[in-house]
Amino acid sequence: MKTMFAKLALAAAVIGGGLQAASAETANIWVRADGSNFMPRIVDAFNKAHKDQIKLDIIPNAEIIPKYGAAAAGGTAPDALSLDLIYTPSFAAAGQLEDITDWAKSLPYFSSLSPAHVKTGTYKGHIYGLPFSADSSVLIWNKKLFKQAGLDPEKGPKTWAEIEADAEKVNALGGDIKGFYFSGNCGGCNIFTFTPLIWASGGDILSEDGSKATLDSPQLRGAIDFYRSMVKKGLVPEGAQTDTGANFFAAFAGGKIGISPSGAFAIGALNTQYPDVDYGITFLPGKDGGWSSFAGGDNFVVTKGTKKIAVVKEFLDFAYSLEGQTILAKYGSLPVRGDIAKDALKDLDPRYQVAAEAMAKGRTPYTVVFNDLINSANGPWTQMVNEVFFGDDVDGAISNAQETMQSIIDQAPNK
Repeated sequence: MKTMFAKLALAAAVIGGGLQAASAETANIWVRADGSNFMPRIVDAFNKAHKDQIKLDIIPNAEIIPKYGAAAAGGTAPDALSLDLIYTPSFAAAGQLEDITDWAKSLPYFSSLSPAHVKTGTYKGHIYGLPFSADSSVLIWNKKLFKQAGLDPEKGPKTWAEIEADAEKVNALGGDIKGFYFSGNCGGCNIFTFTPLIWASGGDILSEDGSKATLDSPQLRGAIDFYRSMVKKGLVPEGAQTDTGANFFAAFAGGKIGISPSGAFAIGALNTQYPDVDYGITFLPGKDGGWSSFAGGDNFVVTKGTKKIAVVKEFLDFAYSLEGQTILAKYGSLPVRGDIAKDALKDLDPRYQVAAEAMAKGRTPYTVVFNDLINSANGPWTQMVNEVFFGDDVDGAISNAQETMQSIIDQAPNK
C-alpha cells in the first residue's frame, strides 16, 4: 500500500511539475538601441532567476517609434516596450497603451519613483508608463584646463556669471582651447541642457499641462543673452553653430574645452573611452544660483490588450529591486528609485551620485506633440535656438517659435 501511495505521489509530483513548467510564459519586450548596454544584462539576470522569460528585441533609435506605432495599430506589437519617456503621452493619447494606474499605485515604493517619468507616463489622470531608465543633464568642466587657467580645479561654477568668467580664463590659454561648448543646431541637445538654465531661473517653455507655449519670458531671454555673450566673446568654437549633435559629447572629450553642458552618460563614456580627461561634474545652474536638470531616459509601457501582463509585471518588479537597479546603474542608467539610488550606485564612480541627485529634481516638458515641437529638425524649437544663439533677429525668432508652437499644440489630436 505504501508503495502504491509513493508511486501516486511521485506521479502527482511529475504531473504537477509538468503543469508548472507548461505554465511558464515568455513576454516580448522592445528597447531602443540606447539601452543596448544595460537591457540585455537585466533581461539575462531575470531569465536566469525566473521560470517566466523575457524575449528582448533591440530596435534602432530612429526606427522604434514608427515601428511600434505601426505594430500597435496592426496588432503585432510586443507585450511591453522601454520607450523614450517624452513619447509616452502620445501613445497613451492614441489608445495603444495599457492603463496601469492601479498596479502602479500599489507599488510600495511608488512615491520614490522618478517624478518626471511618472508625470510623462500619466495621461488624463491615468498612468500608462512607469520609469525604467534615466539620464540627467549636468555641467562638466576640465580640471586640467581649470588648473592651467589659475582656477580651482575642484570647484565648478554655480551661476551663469561664474560659468562665463571661468570660460574666459580657460579661453585665455589660447591656441585651440576654448572656454565653452554646446551643439548650436541641435534641438534635442538644447532641450536637454539649455532648458534647465531657464527652469532653475524660474521660467519654462511650456505650461505644466502642455497646453500653452511660454517661450517669451525674461528667463528664456536671459539664458539666450548668456549664450550669445559667450559666442560674441569667442568663448565658443565656430563649429558649434552648425553642430546638429555630432560633437555634443566629443568636443569636451577631446580635452580642449573648459566647460560644457552634458549628461550623466558622459561619466561612463569619459571613464572608459577617455581616461586621460580629468573632469568634474556639477549641476546646471540658474542665473543667480539654484539648479535644475532635464530628466531623460525611458518609461516602461505595456501594450494595450497584452495577455502577458503578469510576466511583464514580474519583470518590472525585478528591475525595481536593488539587484535590478544596481545592474542598470552599472551598465549605463541612473537608478529610477530614489529611495535606493545611493545603494545602487555605491560601488561606482562617486560622480554618479551628483547625477542621481540632479535626476531627483529632473523635469521633462509634458506634451503629446513633443517631436513636432522639439525634436523635429524643422520644428519651432530647433529653428529658434540656432537663430537666437547666432543670428540677428532674437525677437523675431522667439515670436515665430511661440506662435508656431502654440499652433501645433492647438491642432494636436487628443491634447
